[in-house]
Amino acid sequence: MKSALTRALVTGVLAGAAAVALLPGVALAAPTATVVAGGPLNLRGGPSTADTRTGSVPDGSEVAAVCQEFGEQIKGTQRTTPYWDRLSNGGYVADAYLRWSPSRPALPWCATKGASVATVSSGGGPANIRAGASTGTARIGTVANGHSLDINCQVWGAKVVGHVRTTNAWDLLTDGRYISDALVAYSKGMPVLPWCGQVPPVVPPAGTAQFLARVAEPARLGFTKYRVPASVTIAQAILESGWGRSYLSRRDHNYFGIKCFGDPGTIALGCRSYATRECEGTRCYDTTEVFRTYRNVTASFADHGYFLTVNDRYDEAFRYSTNPNQFAKEIAKAGYATTPSYAEDLIDLMKEYDLYRYDPASRA
Repeated sequence: MKSALTRALVTGVLAGAAAVALLPGVALAAPTATVVAGGPLNLRGGPSTADTRTGSVPDGSEVAAVCQEFGEQIKGTQRTTPYWDRLSNGGYVADAYLRWSPSRPALPWCATKGASVATVSSGGGPANIRAGASTGTARIGTVANGHSLDINCQVWGAKVVGHVRTTNAWDLLTDGRYISDALVAYSKGMPVLPWCGQVPPVVPPAGTAQFLARVAEPARLGFTKYRVPASVTIAQAILESGWGRSYLSRRDHNYFGIKCFGDPGTIALGCRSYATRECEGTRCYDTTEVFRTYRNVTASFADHGYFLTVNDRYDEAFRYSTNPNQFAKEIAKAGYATTPSYAEDLIDLMKEYDLYRYDPASRA
């Protein structure tokens, strides 16, 4: 059963977007829209107001939208939406300020190399379309090999070994049906698709006060439910997310660098690969890891507390739920992070920003 938010997302796409039917091998011109902003509309280097301003387009001008990305939610003159459009000149504009006639088309998703059209790649015959994200759900149709798809968002479901890849990701199409992403090829490389029901990406906090305001309540809830000191939780979030500025925390609301290890668990929405830096002793190196993705910041903080609770290697730390400094030392000793100075780094942050004030009757 779809969540209310997922149903709303699907309904919004169906009601506000006329699907562009792309036949195999047929390229269509980029659809155009009119800028309605009450003045020049800023062009950005990415899908948020935090990305660099690269210029502007005049109010009332016609622009050609090549593809779309899921970005910062904007309340504009035409709609409130998290969709941003990459124009033919390479810049991004908030779709909130674009007037489409007669309605917004189902744009392809953007990838690094450009608009990435999704097509069925079954290796031969038609691919099954399902009522849910599993081969155990009802088959409610088929799509021919090579046919294009209009994808709304993704869900984590049953693993499928397909012609393109092996994955648990399933694509929710704009008509409400599902197809395994194992059977989907992307013309310009894999786009960053949103997870169904996920809160739009957020912009980096303006300063420390804004960041602390964003995370204080979820951290307190973590202590109430899991007995993880709020001060430690916030210090970890600062370190792991770079004060909320990392792409992982902004895009997928993962503030703690919790990895998937093949399974997102019971709280996260799914898994996504990110470039990261790991350390082994004194040797640090760049690599790629798969991290959990969350609905929102609250879910990330809840999974952090749950993660520490269900992994018995952290049991010793919970003897010190009211002693944040020792709790930090114990989780570091148990191997939470590969950085040798992890405990000291947490304690320094707790002292510098008086994070103990978020703990009930704690002692350092």
